[in-house]
Amino acid sequence: MQEDSSFHSALAVREQYRDAYWRKHDPIAEDRLLWRAQTFRHAVHLLPGQTVLELGCGQGFFTRALLRVSRGENPITVVTFQRCAQIPFDVEREVELLAVSDLPESLSGRGFDYVVAMDLLDRSYASKLLAMVHALLAPGGELVFYESNPRNPILQLRRIFLRMLGKPDPRHLLSRSQIHNLASEIGFISAYAIYNDFVFPPLTRRLIWLLRNLSILLENAPGVRTMAGSIFLHAQKPPGRKHAPRAPLFTHKSLRGAVSFVIPCHNEEMNIRPLVGRILDLYRDYVHEIILVNDGSNDGTATVIEEIGKEDARVKPLHRNPPSGVGRAIAQGFSQTNGRYVLSMDCDFQHLLPEFRDLFDGAVEGYDVVVGSRFSRHSVLLNYPFLKIVANRGFHLLARLVLRRNFRDLTNNLKLMRREVVVSMQLREPGFAVNAETGLQPLILGYRVKEVPISWINRSPGMGASSFRLVRVGGGYWRVLLGIWLKQTCDAGAYVDLRRKPTREQNDKKGAGASSTPG
Repeated sequence: MQEDSSFHSALAVREQYRDAYWRKHDPIAEDRLLWRAQTFRHAVHLLPGQTVLELGCGQGFFTRALLRVSRGENPITVVTFQRCAQIPFDVEREVELLAVSDLPESLSGRGFDYVVAMDLLDRSYASKLLAMVHALLAPGGELVFYESNPRNPILQLRRIFLRMLGKPDPRHLLSRSQIHNLASEIGFISAYAIYNDFVFPPLTRRLIWLLRNLSILLENAPGVRTMAGSIFLHAQKPPGRKHAPRAPLFTHKSLRGAVSFVIPCHNEEMNIRPLVGRILDLYRDYVHEIILVNDGSNDGTATVIEEIGKEDARVKPLHRNPPSGVGRAIAQGFSQTNGRYVLSMDCDFQHLLPEFRDLFDGAVEGYDVVVGSRFSRHSVLLNYPFLKIVANRGFHLLARLVLRRNFRDLTNNLKLMRREVVVSMQLREPGFAVNAETGLQPLILGYRVKEVPISWINRSPGMGASSFRLVRVGGGYWRVLLGIWLKQTCDAGAYVDLRRKPTREQNDKKGAGASSTPG
């Protein structure tokens, strides 16, 4: 009994210390916690109805951010280990608040889909806390912890200074490898602990913009990333596959039956059926058609596509003749669309489907193009090859300078576009550089473009690309940028004929209006 009391008292100390730091020493605490809440949402791909348990809620700083990103669609239980924690009333009335000293007994019989915590793990009791979390999770449930990184040089200097003042840091922090090993020993699977967040004090508001842009690059830079401010832990309780809710995510009646999905497929025999099934599960009411473009596959992709097409009339197979190329596949797929909106995506985006809601929200807000951005501060970018990050950021930096526009990531093949935008574009690139065309052409044509954060999580080592391939593929991107710059500055170059064009429906309306006008 005394051991349990000591355990919960230690957790209460960690809660108090963390909240005091956020309140007194972190000038961007509110922004940071919103970033972390977005990261949690993207890392687990949160769906409505899934249950969330926040341990060590303290004064509700992170709870407020959780409520914001979950849209009020998820039951949230928050636990404080302090007897007199002061959580704001507007937060308390939205969550189930528990002040406890007997976890996990007080929550026995309950199983949560997700458990999230901020800066709670301590060497003296980390194993016990992780075991408790394991017991509180439903089968297949996931945990997300943010922990201070003991290798952060600013933290090390601060701790030395506090020790000299006779105010030592009461925490006994764990290293990244210790956190990962403990999670694995407890029985979690798919565990990974990564360095995260270089936007840490001491900083000023003026430095925040620079650090926000550099953080993702530094988080994935070999060697340098070990100095990050935090360690991000994600792990899952067996079994590895929990049941994914099938409830549709339909909220915008104005988009009912309005969206044409265009998906290029090259040797995707194993992926295409679950992808289409999941699209229909979540977004059935939005779907006008799903165009599956078979781009020279030499496995069973063509057969699977035909089978799915026979099962649902909205699924339309499109088989391309050589030469192949993702740019050619996207262009041909676009040419066959009839929906008021066109959504382009890749076959390996199945895990991103819950985040498509942000794309549809942007369309309803009136944007002509909504792009899934991998490099937003709210994005999750794990195991992304460092050379690809450097190439992407270098391209976008130069593009912003020469085009004199502000954007972060327009070259991802996850875009929702009005049909008017699609018919106006000129897609010339046969390969991946088509994504630069679909990103930059709407921008210089004056369409309203919005970027929404998406996650990009890859746990396999096969995602990287050789520097040779990167250079070879990258040539197309620079060619596109040159053409776009020439079009914008002197109305010349490869895209000289690029103009905004009305759709067939808009022309029909104009014709109807003209015919009804008295002569």
